[in-house]
Amino acid sequence: MSSPVNSTLNPPHVSRKLRWAIPVSIVGGSAMTLLPFVASFPVLPPFGLMMLMAWRLLKPERFRPWSPLAYGFFDDLISGQPMGSAMFCWTICFLVADMIDHRLVYRDFLLDWMIAGGAIAFSLIFGRLVATPLGTHVDTLLLLQIVVSILLFPLVFSLCVRLDRRGVRR
Repeated sequence: MSSPVNSTLNPPHVSRKLRWAIPVSIVGGSAMTLLPFVASFPVLPPFGLMMLMAWRLLKPERFRPWSPLAYGFFDDLISGQPMGSAMFCWTICFLVADMIDHRLVYRDFLLDWMIAGGAIAFSLIFGRLVATPLGTHVDTLLLLQIVVSILLFPLVFSLCVRLDRRGVRR
């Protein structure tokens, strides 16, 4: 007989594919910054955070409380941001998403999109305040990056839904 904790963290209907799809997709999203992407403006969205928020909004029961710290640490190592900035931002985004989950009875995709958009905007603005001097004029590019990231979130969410459908046993 399995313990109740083990049965909630590893439900029997979830295959090993889904157990590995979540961390691999989040780490892969963070690793997108390693691709040789040439652009005249730095508008690459934070794909690691977008994958994390999409999975968090889709499958909140699959995450442990410390998981945003681990994923944020990996993102800090790869992205070159100051150590601890993604760890802090991603943990705050998780806590706010948990607070919203506890307050609301029903959530639809539009509300999920707004939650993720707020998390993306907060993370990018905080990263700008931490990583660049206040005298630099990057606010227009930052706004463009936020808009592009929020508009791309439904594609990231649909990718997570497809990965979820492949991982659930019928």
